[in-house]
Amino acid sequence: MFFNAKSVSLLLALCIGGITSAFLSLIPDVSITGVIVGLVIAFSSSFLLTYFILEFIFFKEVGNIHRQIHELRSNQSTTFEVSNELVKSSKNPISGIKSQIRDYAEMKEEEIAQLKKMERYRKEFLANISHELKTPIFATQGFILTLLDGAVDDKKVRDRFLKKAAKSLNALNILVEDLLTVSKIEAGEISMDFEVFDIQIMIVDVLEQVEQKAEKKNITVSLEVPNDDPIYVNADYNRLKQVVINLVVNGIKYNEKGGWVNVILQVHDNLVTLLVKDNGMGIPLEDQNRIFERFYRVEKSRTKKQGGSGLGLAICKHILEQHNTSITLQSEAEVGSTFSFDLNLVQDTEYENSEF
Repeated sequence: MFFNAKSVSLLLALCIGGITSAFLSLIPDVSITGVIVGLVIAFSSSFLLTYFILEFIFFKEVGNIHRQIHELRSNQSTTFEVSNELVKSSKNPISGIKSQIRDYAEMKEEEIAQLKKMERYRKEFLANISHELKTPIFATQGFILTLLDGAVDDKKVRDRFLKKAAKSLNALNILVEDLLTVSKIEAGEISMDFEVFDIQIMIVDVLEQVEQKAEKKNITVSLEVPNDDPIYVNADYNRLKQVVINLVVNGIKYNEKGGWVNVILQVHDNLVTLLVKDNGMGIPLEDQNRIFERFYRVEKSRTKKQGGSGLGLAICKHILEQHNTSITLQSEAEVGSTFSFDLNLVQDTEYENSEF
């Protein structure tokens, strides 16, 4: 049924006019003309009165409520913005308001759930950063206090403790730098410096840089490419190198002696896929959804025996998002892990044209 002020007024006026004319027709002294006149007067007066009440009092206020709810929802989030066409096509304003209120309540429930989730992450972040900062600070404090208590007179003890204190301070510096990097990337304060380069050259540079670390654990690190042809990409060389270094170093750190880490390039259509595979300890399924969170560690004991700031994978995730791509993980505990991401391929002809 079409539910508005005019239709409701017309229906009520017809009912009132019909009842009035029926009643007048029962009176013997009233003529047909009188019945018709009574019908017209009753119909007109009831129609005008009802229409005025509904249109300018009831429906106007309903419309104001409808519009205010719509404005509130529109201001809150474009995701939940109400379609004007849907509002206009609604035949029942009461049903429209009920729908608006229900949708608004659902939106608020989702916002509250998101706020609770963010609050939980905030608490976890504060707990994690407190732990991460406390470890090197307390270690350095312990070494210095020991020296002040008299160990400074022993040259061997002094040198050993100073080296340990320097190592702890270096770890603290790395942590702060990584934390600043993540914060700046998330705030959009760090922009990517895109350039066209052969990604193979960058990977070779990475493997040379981690060679000594791999040799200490007898880890074999290799590069697998489809052929000897250059593979050009348009990316930030240093930031992308930072991502690959982090993934390769993780593959070395979380691996047994005699293991391997393999960097693979796969070219298909207009994309190049970079994969970093290892046969290390792997990542349990329950941890894989959170591995890219800041400070999240698979090591439940949080002994940090492998070192690192706990921010490496978070930085990788943000850098790749700035390259309009995302990092994926396939892993199985005690079998190994494969991290991968795609980059747009730059054809040789495009690169040659860009040089002139």
